[in-house]
Amino acid sequence: MCQDNQTKVSEIHLLGVQGLGNFKPLIFTVLLLFYIAIVTGNFLIILLVSTNKKLKIPMFLFLQHLAFADSLLATCIIPMMAEIIIRTKGKMSVAGCITQMYLYYIFGFVQCFILAVMSYDRYVAICNPLHYIVIMNHRICFLLGYGCWVLTWSMSSSEFILIIQFQFCGPSVIYYFFCDFGPVMQLSTSDTSIAQWLDFTYSLLSAFCALTFIIGTYIYIFVIILKISSSTARKKSFSTCSSHLLSVGAYYGSLITIYVTPSSEMSPNINKSPNVNKYSCLLYTVLTPLMNPLIYSLRNQEIKQALHKKLNNILAAK
Repeated sequence: MCQDNQTKVSEIHLLGVQGLGNFKPLIFTVLLLFYIAIVTGNFLIILLVSTNKKLKIPMFLFLQHLAFADSLLATCIIPMMAEIIIRTKGKMSVAGCITQMYLYYIFGFVQCFILAVMSYDRYVAICNPLHYIVIMNHRICFLLGYGCWVLTWSMSSSEFILIIQFQFCGPSVIYYFFCDFGPVMQLSTSDTSIAQWLDFTYSLLSAFCALTFIIGTYIYIFVIILKISSSTARKKSFSTCSSHLLSVGAYYGSLITIYVTPSSEMSPNINKSPNVNKYSCLLYTVLTPLMNPLIYSLRNQEIKQALHKKLNNILAAK
């Protein structure tokens, strides 16, 4: 309960970046265009994999999960971000703020596990090609793909159940584009130490352990590839991994930029974190979801062919 001299907070006010002035319409328009491109690009991947029999292989089935997570992550954050920029501020109920934070973590961190599963798929395809169809059968792909969602949902839900019981009394302003964990915890007048330890543990399991698995998998993959005598075969093997490696680099590069910040650069109040952290957040929530459709559409012949076929069918129908 709030004390007598405190007022229970019913709304959270998000202020984002102040002082944008005449640049607000331009930034709003760019954000809107990026959002349309993200949703369109990822929807096309989901559609192509769902309707093209040649793409119903493990790599593209996992890519479909990744595209779905990217679309939901962008939808969860970018519309509110655009509103804050054009109106200079935004507001949400406490329950809505915590829900946004919950969804942000699910859609963001599920990608750690999906990328790890995709690296395992590449490992089996290159290091054990004769048994690939047996190992990566439809049942295993289903369990691995949806298992990533169940695991992320389970971890996030236990933390969410704890956070919704917190009291928020007094300050109600977040100097951020959306409800992230650090700024929200700063507003709570409850003891947040358990939630912070849970968040640290789950983030470690989601991001660090998944990245360690990916690195270890690719070390083994590269050792196997280097043993291949034919230069053409080596090149082909490397090319099958290139799109996934670019996705891993884009995802973890932006994630590290946001959350691995030297303490000397952090403000004493997390709510008033430097603008560089906010722009890093833009990189993670806007550019990264846009990167995967571009990476896989530009570098993958199967996706190009499926898209070309789909466009021809649409034009022929007219």
